[in-house]
Amino acid sequence: MPIVVITGANSGIGLAFTKQLISEGLKELQCQSFECDLTLPDSITRFSSYFSSLDGPLDILLNVAGVMPSKADDALGSVSPSTLLATFSTNTFGPLLLTQVLLPSILKAKAPKVAFMSSRVGSITDNTSGGAYSYRASKAALNSIGKSMAMDLKDKGVVVLLLHPGFVVSGLDKSGETQKNPQAVMPEEAAGKLWEVVKNKGITETGTFWHREGIELPW
Repeated sequence: MPIVVITGANSGIGLAFTKQLISEGLKELQCQSFECDLTLPDSITRFSSYFSSLDGPLDILLNVAGVMPSKADDALGSVSPSTLLATFSTNTFGPLLLTQVLLPSILKAKAPKVAFMSSRVGSITDNTSGGAYSYRASKAALNSIGKSMAMDLKDKGVVVLLLHPGFVVSGLDKSGETQKNPQAVMPEEAAGKLWEVVKNKGITETGTFWHREGIELPW
């Protein structure tokens, strides 16, 4: 079984990913948790130091943790600097900085992969509804980061993927609207399908954006 780091593993899709990997043969005694706040550089550094002390490769990094402000706080007339900073800190800056500090371990792996949990909302081409200013922009920026990282690491054999989970019943949407959406699936279904995407994509697909159903999405 590969060595995998999953952020946001305490709930939602991150927890479902963890359960998925355990079901595929990862013994629970090999599962370790670590509290890491992606909005705090010192917390990221502490986790990096801990992981480096294990002196092993990191085969797969799943950047899943994310936040989504309420519609009322994320509209054109209401979005604030504090909302923008909080959203970008978790959704964009955190995944980049965590991947940066874990890169030495990633490069030790034979076939390393890095996946970022993005959203179709971050697709500029697919934006037909507007709104969600900080959330949409944070995911668009994450897509840009993932694409750049894929180009920088391609010759080192690192596969970088951007993922869209679709509508998922979780605590991300505090309004409860997603839970009422008939297209919404449970975290276990989303994680299971996304895991298949991660497993089946190789270096020729690095720097691409994927729906959980295996459909490539536009930027």
